[in-house]
Amino acid sequence: MKTSKKITGGLLIGITGFSVFLIIAILIFMLVMIIIGAKGEFSWKFITQFPQNGMTQGGIFPALFGTALMVIIMSVAAVPFGTITAIYLTEYAHEESIISKSIRFAVRTLAVVPSIIFGLFGLGFFIKFIGTGMDNMFNAGQLKWAQPNILWASLTMALLTLPVVIVSVEEAIKSVPREMRDASLALGATKWQTIRKVVIPGARSGILTGTILAISRGAGEVAPILFTGAAYYLAKLPTSLSDQFMSLGYHIYIMSTQSTNVDQTLPIQFATTLVLLLLTFTLNLSAILIRVRLRKK
Repeated sequence: MKTSKKITGGLLIGITGFSVFLIIAILIFMLVMIIIGAKGEFSWKFITQFPQNGMTQGGIFPALFGTALMVIIMSVAAVPFGTITAIYLTEYAHEESIISKSIRFAVRTLAVVPSIIFGLFGLGFFIKFIGTGMDNMFNAGQLKWAQPNILWASLTMALLTLPVVIVSVEEAIKSVPREMRDASLALGATKWQTIRKVVIPGARSGILTGTILAISRGAGEVAPILFTGAAYYLAKLPTSLSDQFMSLGYHIYIMSTQSTNVDQTLPIQFATTLVLLLLTFTLNLSAILIRVRLRKK
C-alpha cells in the first residue's frame, strides 16, 4: 500500500513538474521568437517616432500614447466603481440577499462574456444611444459624440475589466481578519470609519495588485475597441475625449491582417508586440513589487 502511494505521489509530482516545464518552455520560445523578429526594428526611435511611409517605417509613438491614455481613462472609470461594489458586497450586503446575489450573478456573467460582445455593446449603447443623445442635446445634431472616440473605447474597456477589479478587491478585503473590524467597532468607531481606517489599509496591497492586473489585461485587448474608438493610422495625437486614437493591440492586428505587404511589415509587427509585452510585464512586475513592499510595512 505504501509503495503504491509513493508511486502515485511520484507520478503526480512528475506530471506537475513536466506541465510547469512545458509552460515555461513555451513562454521562453515565444519570447525568443518575438525578440529575434523585432531585432532589426526595436529601438528608442521606434518607440518615440510617428509612423511613416504607409506604416512601413518610423515608429509607434501614437499607438503607445493612445494605449496609455486609454488605460488611464479606463482605470478612472473602473477602479473606483469596482472598489465601491466590492466594499458593499463584503461589508454591507447580506450574503443571501437578492441584491447581493444579483450583483454576483452580474459579475460572473460579465466575466465570461466574449470581449467582442463588449465592443458591440459599446457601439450600440455608448455611441448610438448616449452619443447621439449628447449630440442632439448639446450640438444641435452635429456629429461629435455619436462616433468612435477614446472616451467610449475606454468606458467599454472599463466594463470588460470591471469583474477582475471587483473580484480581486473583494478577495483582498476578505483577507483582513474579522478581529480587526471587531476591535475597531468595540473602540467606538463607526462602520465607515472601520472600513476607511482598518479594512482598506489592510487590503491595500491586494487592491492595488488586482487593479494593476486588470489594467494590464485591458492594455492588450483589441476586440472591445474595434468599433468604439481605435484607428489604424492618425497623423496626430488625440487632444480631446471625442478624438479617435491608435492602440498597440489594434496596430498589430491591422498590420498582420490588412497590410498590403505583410512580409515587409513583419519586423514592425514583432517590435510592436515586444513593446506591448514589455508594457504588460512592467505592469505585472509593478503589482508584485507593490504587494511585497506593502506586506513588509
